[in-house]
Amino acid sequence: MIDGTREDRLIDAFATLADTLIADYDVVELLQTLVESCARILDIAAAGILLADADGELEVVASTSEASWLVEVMQLSARAGPCVECFSAGMVVSLPNIEDSPPEWRRFQNSAREQGFAAVHAIPLRLRETTIGALNLLSTVPGALRPQDVRAAQALADVATIGILQERTLRESNSVREHLLTALNSRVVIEQAKGVISYSRGISLEEAFAMLRNHARSNHLLLSQVAQGLVDHTLVI
Repeated sequence: MIDGTREDRLIDAFATLADTLIADYDVVELLQTLVESCARILDIAAAGILLADADGELEVVASTSEASWLVEVMQLSARAGPCVECFSAGMVVSLPNIEDSPPEWRRFQNSAREQGFAAVHAIPLRLRETTIGALNLLSTVPGALRPQDVRAAQALADVATIGILQERTLRESNSVREHLLTALNSRVVIEQAKGVISYSRGISLEEAFAMLRNHARSNHLLLSQVAQGLVDHTLVI
């Protein structure tokens, strides 16, 4: 059973995710909140999300660290790994020890090992029969997630999925594709903005992203709006 502290954090995570859905919201910010919530609540070192575009191709849209981002990218490059398998099957895929990876996951295995990860658990982002992506939970020590942790992660992922595929977008498939495309395009601009801040301030990409988010929150702006302003040189932070 989740202890009091973890229960408080879980409740706070659901409240935070719900708050982002009340008014206009940024999908990338929603997913970033999801991965950071999982990292805080569960016994993991990092988390990342792969989201499918209009053609069903997966792309990285959120991660808690550059290390987890690299592992996600390697899965996409190799078209193999627990997160890719999770998306294809629409079910949880657990790898308690990356040393037990099947041969076809070798590139993922090498990347995960190089980044210091020893176990990976992939949770589908799904609503009924629709799977739109996958949540990767990475640990630096081998071992399976507790069943209650898997349930908590799936519940958080389900809330985020509902946020992306709200009823108004489910009524028309074109609206779903456009909404997902907007999220993916926003992430590209955000990555560019991170690079701008990192280069101009001489800080890491993770520090640059934190500065970007803090500015958006403190000024009540969408993360994508701040990023676009930095890329277009119409905004300075």
